[in-house]
Amino acid sequence: MRHGDKINNLGRTASHRKALMSNMACSLIEHKRIFTTLAKAKALRTYVEPIINRSKDDSTHSRRTVFSSLKSKEIVALLFKEVSVKVAERNGGYTRIIKTGNRQGDAAEMALIELVDFNDIYSNGKTVKVEKAKSTRRGKSTKKDVTPADTNETTEQTAPEA
Repeated sequence: MRHGDKINNLGRTASHRKALMSNMACSLIEHKRIFTTLAKAKALRTYVEPIINRSKDDSTHSRRTVFSSLKSKEIVALLFKEVSVKVAERNGGYTRIIKTGNRQGDAAEMALIELVDFNDIYSNGKTVKVEKAKSTRRGKSTKKDVTPADTNETTEQTAPEA
């Protein structure tokens, strides 16, 4: 029975699950977003968020603790150099899961998991303002009004026949 067991075992042994989470966390930190099943994305979120939180304190102890989870020097360096700088003022919620529908072959629920601060579209909850063309107080555009005399239109004139 699984009374009170909140960990999704994903149908794997403990060692396989540990390796899977480590590899997926490395991919997420490296590529900033990955496409996977919804169950794996939810399990990855609980695995990677404490690691990102630990990276905000750049000390030897926290680097060694993170390395014991990730097993990659390059990814640990990237996490402490690039990711931790962007999430420094955030208190949690470093990842976002977006459901993308079902997979064609086995109808598994698929999801996109991404690091929140690295999404250019949302950009920390601030919407990107698009400025429209400036107009005058009358509502006219600021472009110079074009009159027919200003255009290069030529009118055909016929010469009188003699």
